[in-house]
Amino acid sequence: MLDETVVVVTGGAGLLGRVFVRDIVQHGGIAVVADIDMAAATKFVSELPERYADRAYAMQLDITDTASVTALISAAFERFGRIDSVVNNAYPRNSNYGRKLENVTYEDFCQNLSLHLGGYFLVAQQFGLFFRNQQKGNIINMASIYGVMAPRFEIYSGTQMTMPVEYAAIKSAVIHLTRYFAQYFKNDHIRVNSLSPGGVLDQQPESFLRNYRAFCNSKGMLEGKDISSVLLFLLSDASKYLTGQNLVVDDGFSI
Repeated sequence: MLDETVVVVTGGAGLLGRVFVRDIVQHGGIAVVADIDMAAATKFVSELPERYADRAYAMQLDITDTASVTALISAAFERFGRIDSVVNNAYPRNSNYGRKLENVTYEDFCQNLSLHLGGYFLVAQQFGLFFRNQQKGNIINMASIYGVMAPRFEIYSGTQMTMPVEYAAIKSAVIHLTRYFAQYFKNDHIRVNSLSPGGVLDQQPESFLRNYRAFCNSKGMLEGKDISSVLLFLLSDASKYLTGQNLVVDDGFSI
């Protein structure tokens, strides 16, 4: 399906990144596990089945640092002779991220937008410029259903959870940034799309899962594989004429 496609996955050692990398290599691609935690990335690659040993490579990346991003692009190009796609998937945030609206400070709000949205901009910018020189490329930005809809705050009732205001601002901006980059690089053989998942299972309390499921078609919260199957479509030639689009995968939650 991917036929030796070289894919850089930022945040590749994280919750979704690991699933993405496994599916990329299982479907014939070559994955660069780009993560700020080099130890975690190296360990993850070492734990993959031996038959994929030459299909996944750990590389350090801080998406908020220009030198780090350009160094990774140079290293990946030197190793493979090309880069076909980048999945903008990292999730940087500060230690105060996730507070309820009334407890979010101006400084924390700005810092979290700078880290996450700013990092996505930097990765898309630098890979876009590389792809322009290469005259071929594919940028996929991970957005969210909460970039296209208002939060359903009622599903968090009875839990310590909330939907962070920073997240809504970041992911809605990521979707429009996707359109901007798709238009900007339209004549450079570069396509740019975003993927907006619904909630992802990660040991949330049962009361929340039940509340969330009530708004869905059948499953409710998704597993990484449910999202990765759509990512594989965006990485493959099956979507080669798709650009500037945001694909929502949420089992109907946002309807």
